[in-house]
Amino acid sequence: MSHPYSQLSANLKRKCIDYIFNHLKDDFLFHLKIEILGTEPAVWRELVVSSDSTFFDLHVAIQDVFKWQDSHLHQFFLDNPYKTGTNFRRIALPFLESDPEDVAENELKICLGDKLHKPKDSIWYEYDFGDSWIHEITLQKILPYDVFKKIPVLLDGANAAPPEDCGGLGGYGNLLEVLADPKNPDHKDMLEWLEIKKASEFDPKKFDKTSVRFRDPKKYLKMFQDQF
Repeated sequence: MSHPYSQLSANLKRKCIDYIFNHLKDDFLFHLKIEILGTEPAVWRELVVSSDSTFFDLHVAIQDVFKWQDSHLHQFFLDNPYKTGTNFRRIALPFLESDPEDVAENELKICLGDKLHKPKDSIWYEYDFGDSWIHEITLQKILPYDVFKKIPVLLDGANAAPPEDCGGLGGYGNLLEVLADPKNPDHKDMLEWLEIKKASEFDPKKFDKTSVRFRDPKKYLKMFQDQF
């Protein structure tokens, strides 16, 4: 059993953290690690964003750092989607909601600092409900706002994101096996599907931090809304 003073200290610490984020959250940066769960070797990125970035801002940044094409639906989870028996709390775009009884919070209005309060806090991002790429997003550090002159900033990462529409984790594993075996009857078809001439042109370990360009989420949102 913990000492009552240690519990009091924890409660005070929690109140201090809540106060800081309620009143000063614009003054912080979040160092996040984002990993596509189930990938082997792990596909991950580390980036820095503002604590007052919206979840839509984060969506755009995720698409940019993994070089997804944003051609599928997405949503955020506040609870681990792999846990059973959980009433998942979701954050999503309001104009893409199809079930009026399954209401998600509006990702255009919710800021990261509203949901992430301390290091090791996590949220989850699902991209493409068919392939179901689940990204775990973990807050690594809380930094002063003036550490970087321009944000978002991509710090590091490893391995290429899987190709769009490859069939999720199982399909991606099959794709790698087929590419590695020139005698596989599907080898030629896979090359054609990837629009490459030889298997070596697709490198699952490729990661080039310098090639990443971040889009302006406000401009991107306007372009996105104009399509509806």
